[in-house]
Amino acid sequence: MTTFDFAPLFRTAIGFDRLARLVDNAAASAEAPSYPPYNIEKTGDDSYRLTMAVAGFSPSDIELTAKDNTLLISGRVQSEQAKPEMLYRGIAARAFERRFVLADHMVVEGADLQNGLLHVSLKRVVPEALKPRRIPIGSGATTAAIANDSQQSPAAAA
Repeated sequence: MTTFDFAPLFRTAIGFDRLARLVDNAAASAEAPSYPPYNIEKTGDDSYRLTMAVAGFSPSDIELTAKDNTLLISGRVQSEQAKPEMLYRGIAARAFERRFVLADHMVVEGADLQNGLLHVSLKRVVPEALKPRRIPIGSGATTAAIANDSQQSPAAAA
């Protein structure tokens, strides 16, 4: 495996520690197991859907947690009932934990479990302060009138 040394970059860059974490997480996820399989779909301009195959799990067996731009999905099958003798196990119901790094301003809208597929809806919600806004351009006469009023106000009061 090829490794990259980002130390020279971080000696002269400030505030890019999140980038280093992303690179480390990407390298770790390449080595991670691929169970359970999943799809990521883009359903609109700012909306996505994560679909994960979780056959054998009920909604109470699955936990979704969103924290610090990370979506953690974990599953553990409750083994309260007596299990029958299995002759062949083709459906894996083993515990799992999958982490997904979310971009800034991504919000988990909801999750639904149907036919053994877990659907997680995600949406990018950009705050109003970060959206582009149009700045009105005034004419020179309006700007000059405002400047003249501010200069005359102190003299008129004296």
